[in-house]
Amino acid sequence: MRILYIDIDSLRPDHLGCYGYHRDTSPAIDAVARHAIRFENCYISDAPCLPSRTALWSGRTGFHTGVINHGGTAAQPFIQGPHRSFQDIFSLTSWMQAFRNLGVRTATVSSFAGRHSAWHWYAGYRDMLNPGLAGMETADEVNPLALQWIGEHAREEDWFLHINYWDPHTPYRTPLSYGDPFADEPPPAWLTEEVRERCWHGYGPHSAQEPTGNGFWPADTGHPREPLQIDSMDAVRRWFNSYDTGIRYADDHIAQILNALADEGVLEETAIMIGADHGEMQGELNVWGDHQASDHITSRVPLIVRWPGLPGGRVETALHYQFDWAATTIELAGGMVPDNWDGRSFAPSFREGRDEGREYLVLSMGAWSCMRSVRWGDYLCARVYHDGYKDMPEIMLFDLGEDPHEQRNLAGEQPETVNQGMAMLTEWQEKQMLSSDHNVDPMMTVLREGGPWQVRGRLSGYIERLRATGRTAAAEHLLAEHMEDLAWQ
Repeated sequence: MRILYIDIDSLRPDHLGCYGYHRDTSPAIDAVARHAIRFENCYISDAPCLPSRTALWSGRTGFHTGVINHGGTAAQPFIQGPHRSFQDIFSLTSWMQAFRNLGVRTATVSSFAGRHSAWHWYAGYRDMLNPGLAGMETADEVNPLALQWIGEHAREEDWFLHINYWDPHTPYRTPLSYGDPFADEPPPAWLTEEVRERCWHGYGPHSAQEPTGNGFWPADTGHPREPLQIDSMDAVRRWFNSYDTGIRYADDHIAQILNALADEGVLEETAIMIGADHGEMQGELNVWGDHQASDHITSRVPLIVRWPGLPGGRVETALHYQFDWAATTIELAGGMVPDNWDGRSFAPSFREGRDEGREYLVLSMGAWSCMRSVRWGDYLCARVYHDGYKDMPEIMLFDLGEDPHEQRNLAGEQPETVNQGMAMLTEWQEKQMLSSDHNVDPMMTVLREGGPWQVRGRLSGYIERLRATGRTAAAEHLLAEHMEDLAWQ
């Protein structure tokens, strides 16, 4: 049993050719997808980076791990207390430990743990190779470590290799020598001048007037691929080109990995999984080059699986959490899914080619805003507890079948659909509370500590910027809504 997991940070599925994108961003990934199973509706339970990977590798929601933020108390796992054994719960029941229990050599090529001080994430790994740049490395700095490991271990019988690429994540830093492969191609058709103009007059961190740097005022990051502002359709084109170039650059290096496995004679018998920690908003909800909501764009991730012995070339449309797939891999490998997991294996239906999933999913964000969303049918309904200084009302409802880029909030037009979504959210919260080992909802912890960490302490400075740029109404709205946040300045 050999398993390769390619994990591409900030990769949204609809920018891959195999998911219908009009640009040739992903020839290597597309080649895998032609003989694989492609999942249309795979979502992370918790966004963004630290909560997402904590959930996937532990098999548990942020509600149960305690990790839903990028700073503050809720950036650390719950303390287990007096009942903690010689090893903690991550060591005993993590995804990688489940494979270690099967005699699998587990390895990661990633700087993720160092970037977020997520030392719990290493649980169950035998080999840990860190490129050392805290997520600022490019694919050419990742591959030497990965290729060395493949050269040393690929022909062994049982291994799981995780390779983490960061290239689509801002700042856009693909080497300038790589050029602009999409210079002559139009950006996605949905982002019209009308949409751009509406974003320009809007507000929020990483909105059109302040998409770079810390996202509260435009800053020259020293990366010339990034426009400082989205002030024209040419800037839109450059922005999308830079994101897509990062994807293509990672894809080129994925091809090197696949070729190396072929050279070792093990490619065809290696299970290949391609995924991401979260998607990336590119103008949706007026967020550019970031991941700030528990919405469809941030929470939906690609999942492409080529599993030896099982037929490929099909598409799964059922709703799945990403950690449902992690649970499925354990069962496919002959192991047992740990009892404390929220992830549920769908191995029997997967083997038989049946497209079966969950009735609904609940998606969470606690780092850039505080919100939970319910995803079911064609709908996503969001409950916003703290807007993260973005132009988001308390309730949002989107028909993703008609409006996948979340341009029209239907909450006022379809109150019965909102009620349906909120009933599912209430049901989920009750189940999470009753199954938790702790009497704390970490979302409440974030709110009581002053809101999401990525925006905490920035309100007064941003209000000044809004006033200076003619967005006085937005400044007054934020001041009225978040007066208590000034105490955290």
